[in-house]
Amino acid sequence: MGGGGQQTESSEPAKCDGVGPGGGRGGSAVYTWEEVQKHCHRGDQWLVIDRKVYNITQWAKRHPGGIRVISHFAGEDATDAFSAFHPDPNFVRKFLKPLLIGELAPTEPSHDHGKNAALVQDFQALRDRALALGLLWVWGTSWSLTLLCSLMLATSQSQAGWLQHDYGHLSVCKKSSWNHILQKFVIGHLKGASANWWNHRHFQHHAKPNVFSKDPDVNSLHVFVLGDKQPVEYGIKKLKYMPYQHQHQYFFLIGPPLLIPVYFHIQILRTMFLRQDWVDLAWSMSFYLRFFCCYYPFFGFFGSVALISFVRFLESHWFVWVTQMNHLPMEIDHERHQDWLTMQLSATCNIEQSTFNDWFSGHLNFQIEHHLFPTMPRHNYHLVAPLVRALCEKHGVPYQVKTLQKGMTDVVRSLKKSGDLWLDAYLHK
Repeated sequence: MGGGGQQTESSEPAKCDGVGPGGGRGGSAVYTWEEVQKHCHRGDQWLVIDRKVYNITQWAKRHPGGIRVISHFAGEDATDAFSAFHPDPNFVRKFLKPLLIGELAPTEPSHDHGKNAALVQDFQALRDRALALGLLWVWGTSWSLTLLCSLMLATSQSQAGWLQHDYGHLSVCKKSSWNHILQKFVIGHLKGASANWWNHRHFQHHAKPNVFSKDPDVNSLHVFVLGDKQPVEYGIKKLKYMPYQHQHQYFFLIGPPLLIPVYFHIQILRTMFLRQDWVDLAWSMSFYLRFFCCYYPFFGFFGSVALISFVRFLESHWFVWVTQMNHLPMEIDHERHQDWLTMQLSATCNIEQSTFNDWFSGHLNFQIEHHLFPTMPRHNYHLVAPLVRALCEKHGVPYQVKTLQKGMTDVVRSLKKSGDLWLDAYLHK
């Protein structure tokens, strides 16, 4: 008896009700328990599920639960174990169908080795009752629970984003090497992105915040005009890549929804391949391998793709509002060669402290302190903030603190103001 259900003289099906040797695949052959129990050795394994006989010899190596657990039931009835381990039996039966070689003869009992039939049947009845009461797979994959799952995943992804940000700034561990390793694990394995891509982009932002051609975060690829000077420059030159007078409206369509799911994903993959950053690519791929292993059994391939896309969509909104409310409404200009404190304060504002704001923003509501001291642990921002404020008051440097609501609404107001400046310059200058 070899793999794949091929029959030899040693695996001749028992004659029953006129069905003899050569019954073939697809369940037309019938077997006795004596015959099934012969196939319980490595390299020759059958098992029974719901009276159906399956040849798992070759497939056991690919069993998602491992070769050993399924091999333990070779030559036996595995019905109860099958039901116990698989929340969606109908899905799993798709993989069993090609392995089907026949069924038990009608004269054979449903259970092997003289098991207590009454006990087995009573347990199956108990299981059916528990299933009917919704006590087993109560969560399932309904729309409401999928939405809940998406919200939880988006929350974990956002918080992991703040954590990798801390590691990237070397503000968690004393040894830089540990920060680098843990950042790669968090942003790569837990988020599916690239540490080198993030650091290369983010450190430029810290070095020259809101400076055109030096801060990647204000390189809007002609999709938006930002600040007070760029819109006028575009208007005078009659540049109209987009209807900028409406940018505060289309921002809601192509800003928060698309930054992470589309723009960042393309940029991350492009950067890793162009720089041949195979280490970060391996970390990133480990995230997607783990994700699909977890969710493919519930949603299938396309459903899993839809799920991660929706999670990225939610995470992107979170990320955009938190990061832009500290910078977008502030001064955005060309290089002015300012001192460190003045440059950072002109491009940065804070959001009021609260337990929620600290958690929601990963303590980036203290954006001023973070920009002045990027390697400072986040839990120390509130301690240094009064000292920074006092220094700013001494030298007449504006130190802005806003409510969370005002920070978000100012993003839209600044986009509208820039759009209006562009339109005026485009039409009249």
